[in-house]
Amino acid sequence: MNAAELKDFSARVSDQLFGHIMPFWCGPALDREKGGWMSWLSNDLKPDRTQPKGLIITTRLLWTFSAVHRARNGGVYQEMADRALDFVMNRFWDVQYGGAFWRIDDAGRVKDDNKKIYGEAFYIYALSEYCLAFKSPAALARAKELFELLEKHAHDSKNGGYIESCRRDWTEAGPETRISEEDQDAKKSMNTSLHVMEAFANLYRVWKDPRVAARLRELIQIFQKKILDARTQHLNHFFDETWKVRSVSYTYGHDIEATWLLCEAAEVLGDETLLKEIRAIALRMAEATLNEGVEPDGGVCYEGKGGKIIDRGKEWWPQAEAVVGFLNAFQLSRDEKFLKAASKVWDYIEQHIVDRVHGEWFWRITPEGCVDATKPKVSEWKEPYHASRACLEALHRLQMISTTKKSN
Repeated sequence: MNAAELKDFSARVSDQLFGHIMPFWCGPALDREKGGWMSWLSNDLKPDRTQPKGLIITTRLLWTFSAVHRARNGGVYQEMADRALDFVMNRFWDVQYGGAFWRIDDAGRVKDDNKKIYGEAFYIYALSEYCLAFKSPAALARAKELFELLEKHAHDSKNGGYIESCRRDWTEAGPETRISEEDQDAKKSMNTSLHVMEAFANLYRVWKDPRVAARLRELIQIFQKKILDARTQHLNHFFDETWKVRSVSYTYGHDIEATWLLCEAAEVLGDETLLKEIRAIALRMAEATLNEGVEPDGGVCYEGKGGKIIDRGKEWWPQAEAVVGFLNAFQLSRDEKFLKAASKVWDYIEQHIVDRVHGEWFWRITPEGCVDATKPKVSEWKEPYHASRACLEALHRLQMISTTKKSN
């Protein structure tokens, strides 16, 4: 890929982020009646106010606007970040026991008071990003408070890692621990571990506490030794408390997402020996995803098992993560096939995932190549985090790649 092609790739990503994604979340997705953002919108923007306002979409909105503000300082992004911060700090926080509620209803009443550790991680992740953007002592204090709660109630001191869920009072939840209908009830999961790691990496950027570094290192090593299947280079998904595997399939989106998040976590720690190990793992995993999970049109399939694709549907977030993951793999290896793969996934996004009529990105393209009309444009699980983060990461990495190519 030459300089002109890199420049064009970067321009297309920038236009998508600032001209398409962010305007949607600053406009049609706003809840101008009840505050915050709409809890659910169909692809043609019809609302359903019976749906909950979830912790995940709200914290991810806070992260998004904070991160975009850092990239392009603009009054509207700070306004939107503050709008999200109000919900995160005041609507979702449990003043009695601490921690964040999982869901509130459209009127702001608590609908699910469980402390899902996946959601608590995103609370820390978002507040840390807000701190990086706006230097907020209140946001940092709350992030520290939640870290202490996770340490006290959710960390497994015997086997390492974090349990999936606690009740409102932070006692361990019973058999119902899953965060969505697509997951299974398990003591521990790859997905929660991945995003606790991501959250702690961001927290460590603003709070150099050695305990945060210790937990970050522990989680990286759990991925190395417990979660990654070294034979296949795929991540197992569900585990018992001793990290015995309780699942048989894997998702290509999580695999490629983990490649660069693991590198990021190791970079934050600054341990060159560990970073070298993780970069080698990341390259092997990226190779496996590219060889097995990407179809000729550039689209990344959803799920695999035993070396074969078992779900050829293409959701928006694996495409976003693949752009970053393959760019990261190119930076590590200088192998042009990864740069071409990132470009081809982006082509797929523009051709199939972007909604040119109503804005934002479609949730899923079916194996037949059609937009899945059963999936909404906005929900507690459909938000701008994956797409905006991919754009921000891609812009940064393409600039680095372009600079390196010029120097060579």
